[in-house]
This record gives sequence, structure tokens and C-alpha cells, in this order.
Amino acid sequence: MNTHTVEKIGGTSMLDYAAVRDNIVLRGSRLTNPYNRIIVVSAYAGITNRLLEHKKSGRPGIYALFAGSELERSWRDELAELRSDMHMLNKQLFDEPVAVARANQFIDERLACAQDCLEDLQRVCAHGHFSLQTHLSTVREMLASIGEAQSAWNTAQLLQRDGINARFVDVTGWQLDEHLSLDAHIKRALCQYDLSRELPIVTGYAHAQEGLMSSFDRGYTEMTFSRVAVLSGAREAIIHKEFHLSTADPLLVGESRAIPIGRTNYDVADQLANLGMEAIHPKAAKGLRQNSIPLRVTNTFEPDHAGTLITSDYVSQTPRVEIIAGNKGVFALELFDQNMAGQIELYDAGILEAVHRFKARVIAKDMNANTITHYLACNLKTIKRIRQALEKRYPEAEIDQTKVSIVSAIGSDLRVTGVLAKAVGALAEHDISVQAMHQSMRQVDMQFVVREADYERAIRSLHGELVEVHDHGRAVCLATA
Repeated sequence: MNTHTVEKIGGTSMLDYAAVRDNIVLRGSRLTNPYNRIIVVSAYAGITNRLLEHKKSGRPGIYALFAGSELERSWRDELAELRSDMHMLNKQLFDEPVAVARANQFIDERLACAQDCLEDLQRVCAHGHFSLQTHLSTVREMLASIGEAQSAWNTAQLLQRDGINARFVDVTGWQLDEHLSLDAHIKRALCQYDLSRELPIVTGYAHAQEGLMSSFDRGYTEMTFSRVAVLSGAREAIIHKEFHLSTADPLLVGESRAIPIGRTNYDVADQLANLGMEAIHPKAAKGLRQNSIPLRVTNTFEPDHAGTLITSDYVSQTPRVEIIAGNKGVFALELFDQNMAGQIELYDAGILEAVHRFKARVIAKDMNANTITHYLACNLKTIKRIRQALEKRYPEAEIDQTKVSIVSAIGSDLRVTGVLAKAVGALAEHDISVQAMHQSMRQVDMQFVVREADYERAIRSLHGELVEVHDHGRAVCLATA
């Protein structure tokens, strides 16, 4: 039986090298030895946004500027600015000028190669026989890999400086002479290391013949992490974040009221991912779940706290609400058509085709005989494109869009008599009108659609009525390390 763990470090945590070294690699006060682990690292916080586009605001990064127009050259200015910022990061991390110069040289080689590729591609596609669109997915993959290459290389160098036998494991496929599947690439990269005396630091982006981002987009680091854990037969998978997985966002309900979750299951993790508050990408969780690998989510800055243990079989001993979470930036897209009655599945398929084409994410939907409403996580530009496509496809339909929020009460077992009534009552007491609500027979979540302006009050009111009334202590079902 394997005794090693596979651990992923989030981007915000990566910015604090001392915390990574002391709280993760040296495990705080629980040090036995720093080995028997494989560490998968994210890019430093903010870097992938600059390479691609901002995950939340949509502000264009190098990729988006390059993809926007074949004649647009503003991506070069963005790349030059990013190079300068990456150099600044290196200066903050390394003490010695020689070490800073080596770190700068490493990332400069990647950026220079990427720039050459983009300029060559731009020149080729200036001719009518070549289309830029056919190459954009490859460009996106190439640019995404640069952030994780920097953070993994730097971390390995810093740990070596501090006496730890760390090894930089580059699975980005940089200048690779052959295309491999994701699993084959990971297996080949890891087979040469002795985990008992070496600490592999693996890039969170992994090159795959099938294209990692085309399937998982910004969840690619979690997919790499998951496949490394599955293929190596890890005892446990661990994600280190800058916060605890808690009963609610401490910034909304107050740090003294938000309680860490000690135990939960993969069903709950999927519900959180659906709301955009990922503990782990659902497709990454699937591999861990199928191979019975427990997932632990910990706070980098509290190394002695056991964190949240996620398993397939956990169900709370007493049915209860464990987490109040939500999403504020949601569009309710409503399509009404009198002709829909009796053929609602045909309309639904057509709507989902448009949603998929413009890459919006469905959080929830409801329907009756002649109306379907999809609740979409996307920006205004995307919702307008979807609406235009649907107006063309269904010229007799009435289509409307409204900005709303979704607030959800989540638990491993919500079979609590009267809990829905309590939730609605708590919202009504605070003068919050429920626009729609959903509860499935699986009994792991209840969703309430409210006005966008009511989001924060809805979170606080549900947390107060459904969570704070119970004396959970230090954590909801305290996990063991």
C-alpha cells in the first residue's frame, strides 16, 4: 500500500514562500520528514489572468488580446509588462542577485519562445489561406503553461537552497518532441523519482494530446493534481488554500460566525463547484472518488488545523445544513413560447446548444409547460450573444434576461422536516423576496433565486437560521489529520 500523499498548492498561497516551506513542506509542528509527497503547484495568483483573461472580470490578457484581432499588437505590450512583473516576483522571492538572474533567465526563455510563436502565427495567418481560429486552442494551452512553469521552477530552486531535495518536474510539454495522453505524460515524468528521498514539484499545467484546457479550461491544475494522485496511487489528496472550507464566506457572515467544515462528501463538493466556489473541479473529483482517494482541503496559514476531509461515503450523523454558499453574478434567461407545450425537450436542447456554443455555465434551470429559465454564470456580452441566437432560432418566443443571485443551503443530508419552510421564513423576515427555488430529491442542496441586491443579506439570514443556531464548536464534524 502506498503511503505518499499528492498535494496541490493554490496561487495565493504560492505567493508566500515562507508559508509554503514551513506550513506545507515542513508541515508546521507535525514534521516527520518532508518526503513521501508529490506537490503540484498553481501559478502565482494573478499570473494566469494576465496570460489568458481575468477569470471574473473578463479583462483581456495576452491570449484574449491576441485572439481579438489578427492585426492587433497590444498583446506584445501586455507580454512586456507581464515579463517585468514576473521579474519583480522573482526579486521578492530570491535573496541573491545570481539566483534572481537565473530565475529571470528561465522565465524569459519561455516568454521569448511564446512571443516568437505568436508573431510567426500572426504573419502566417495574414495570408488568406490560413485561419487564426484553428490555432487558438493551442495558443491558449501554450500561454497557460508559462505560469505554472515559473512557480514550479522557483519553488524547487528555493527548497533546494533551504536543504530540501526538491525536483522540478516539468509536464507542460515545453518543446516536447511527441504528443502523449495526459496519463502517459504524467507516468513518464514521475517514474524516475524516489519519493522516499526526493520531493517532486510538478507543474499544475500538463500537456496532453487531447488538450487539457479544451476539456477543463481553468480547472486544469486540479485535473493534473487528480491524475497524479490516481496514477501514483496516493494515500490521500490534499489541496492547500488560503482559507478554510467553511459554513459560509467569513467576509459576509463574520469570521467569528463562519465555522470550518471538518467532514463532508463529494456530492457537497460538486454543489459548491456548480456555484463557482470550487473545492475541486467535478471532473477532477471524479477520479479521486472512483479510486476511493480521500480529499483534504486545508488552510495554508493554519498548519495545525486538520482542515476538511472529503470522502465518498460520509453522511452527517444528524441531517443538517452544513454550508450556505451562492453566486451573485447570475443571469436568469427566460424563454416563453406558447408552442413549447408538449415539446419542451426540443426547446431545451436548442437553448442548451446556444449556451454551450458561447461557453456560458448553467447553474440551475426551471421550467413549466411553456417557459424555460436557465440561470447562467457569464458576462453581459455572452448573455447578449446567447439571446440574439435564440431570438433568431425562436422568432415567436418572448425572451427576457434578469440579473439575479442564487443562494444555496448545502449538506450531506438535508432530510430535515421543515427545513425548506425555515429557510423561506428566514428570508421573508429580512424582507427578501424569493424569485424561484429548487430542491432535488437527492437532498443535498436547496437553491433560492433572489434579487442581486439581496445576495449578502440572504447569505447572512440563512446562515443565522440554519447554521448558527447549532453549537458546532471549532468545526462541523471535526476531521482528524
